[in-house]
Amino acid sequence: MKLSVIIVNNNACILLKQALNSLINACKGIEYELFIVDNASTDNSIAMIGSDFPQAKLIANLTDVGIAKANNQAIAQSIGEYILLVSADTISVKDSIQKMTAFMDQHTEAGGLGIRMLSPQGRFLTESIHGLTTQWSSFFKFIGFAKHLSKTRLQDRNRKDWVEEFQIAEVDILNGACMLLRRSVLNESGMFDDRFFKYGYDIDLSYRIRLAGFKNYYFPKTYIINYGILRASKFSWTYIKYFYGAMFIFAAKYLLRVPEIKVEGLPQLFPSTYEVK
Repeated sequence: MKLSVIIVNNNACILLKQALNSLINACKGIEYELFIVDNASTDNSIAMIGSDFPQAKLIANLTDVGIAKANNQAIAQSIGEYILLVSADTISVKDSIQKMTAFMDQHTEAGGLGIRMLSPQGRFLTESIHGLTTQWSSFFKFIGFAKHLSKTRLQDRNRKDWVEEFQIAEVDILNGACMLLRRSVLNESGMFDDRFFKYGYDIDLSYRIRLAGFKNYYFPKTYIINYGILRASKFSWTYIKYFYGAMFIFAAKYLLRVPEIKVEGLPQLFPSTYEVK
């Protein structure tokens, strides 16, 4: 099997149907399988999938388990050489997936690939290149982690030799709206960290792919349309809890020295760096 396509859905029935139709059209000529992981939708998503896309492999969660864990559920069942993770609020153009897989075939050092993303109005989305929002960029500069992300423009965003919209280049971070991953690389880097519920999961995995010795690439020779309307309001408690919670998890995971605490009934939330005797 060449490709496993995975979409995580939560109450996005209309957008999901549009995304699936475009993906199926873009996968013509490719041996692929399609997974949809539904995180406890209360709209018509489940019924729509069953009637309109019977070929899809549906994983229906009774609760919202988060994007990272939902992706892992499908990845564990998939068999494709490549894994394409796509947001439900995207539209894939006809040649996008063929061009992306061809690039990965030609670049065996590539662990992951991101793509040029446009808004529905045709505006280029700069997060296609650096994969980070303004808040994450500020956070990484604040904690001193920016030095590990030399390809994200965090130190000097005005340099003329930085990546532009139509230039293929190695990047640090892939955007979770569209990520093409090599399965053999995931076997080394590990899958998504389930603790990143809605945000930061793509940043964490992208960084671990690089730690494993592979490269992430930005590929602008085709594009997808990203509506970007499934994100929670920045003023909502859900956004504050999961967005800034993801930042704390990331900092604790890579910057803090965490002891291994062995107490019965008490889980080890973060990987330990030393043992308390």
